Amino acid sequence: MSEGPIQSNLRPQLRRLGLYGGSFDPVHLGHLLVATAAMEELRLDRLVFIPAGRSPFKPGLEPAPPERRAALLRQALAGRTRMEVDTLEIDRGGVSYSIDTVREFQRRHPQAELFWLIGADHLAKLDEWREAAALAAAVTFLVVPRPGEPAVERGGPWRLVHLRGWPLKVSSSEIRSRVKNGLPIDHMVPPGIAEAIRSHGLYRTTHGQPG
Repeated sequence: MSEGPIQSNLRPQLRRLGLYGGSFDPVHLGHLLVATAAMEELRLDRLVFIPAGRSPFKPGLEPAPPERRAALLRQALAGRTRMEVDTLEIDRGGVSYSIDTVREFQRRHPQAELFWLIGADHLAKLDEWREAAALAAAVTFLVVPRPGEPAVERGGPWRLVHLRGWPLKVSSSEIRSRVKNGLPIDHMVPPGIAEAIRSHGLYRTTHGQPG
């Protein structure tokens, strides 16, 4: 299924490493703006996009083929030397759990401080994530704001940093809907992504999830 994992060029001396998980179904400009804000505001050494195999919170919804989603991500990140794609969740198969991914990056880079990007709308369900206490101890969550809405706070063991930069009201579900209805998406995705979606016939029928 997958085209194989990207051979990571992360260096052992990295100290601040961002992890950006999600379906990326498909990647859009909002994802890239959020990633850039995280890099700049937290002074991350590198940020890794991690496309999910299957989300545990969306069991009944089928995303686009994982190799297509990963390929679009690679295309969107071309030339961004401090951002990369890692397909470990796709290659692992089955449902993707964040704690398993975090532990793998802890193993690879035991000296790195890990930051996990998360949408503000997911904060309320953090306690439902697998091994929530271990996850809270392992990462700081970089919270992506929702346009026009105030920052959401919550108690518990979670370490939260709210991003300030460039929230963009665009979603993968909106893009999929526009493709299905024959509407243009060139203004919503990185250069070349709209043509790649058209050439591979993606999203002409409904098979994705919100995101």
